[in-house]
Amino acid sequence: MKIPSELKHKPVIVSEDYDLIDGRYANNSDAKGLSLGLAQWNDRGSVDISAKIWRYTGEKWSRQSEEMPLHRVLDLAILIVKTRKVFLERYHKNEKDYPNYPSLDRIGLQGGAMNLAVCKDNQQIESDMDLFEATLAKDDEIIGERLNVLLRALNDLGL
Repeated sequence: MKIPSELKHKPVIVSEDYDLIDGRYANNSDAKGLSLGLAQWNDRGSVDISAKIWRYTGEKWSRQSEEMPLHRVLDLAILIVKTRKVFLERYHKNEKDYPNYPSLDRIGLQGGAMNLAVCKDNQQIESDMDLFEATLAKDDEIIGERLNVLLRALNDLGL
């Protein structure tokens, strides 16, 4: 499906037919495309690039389509990788192995840090962590494939 180019987000690089490869939603997804382009919130003289997930309801482009600055997309990728590592190590470690539990990791960014922690405010955190882990394991092949592609792309950049 063609991504619209007449809306406020101006696509420059597109991945159409994303619904065919959208993880376990493949062939049954409303996410029809991804794009990198000029952000819809741009003001005259100030331009940002954004990533957008294009959703289509079957009748029209959805207002639930999401647009994010590129650094947030990368921050989410970092969060996914770090979270996956936590859950891979979960049975080899316990709360005693994390002296500042529920804090799990602190990733330095821009002179500050992105903190990774267990959400202790969640009343059902233990059962939710078990469900999260089971789902992460079920999707491990899908996620692992994408992380391997990302790793190769980063290596291609010399990073």
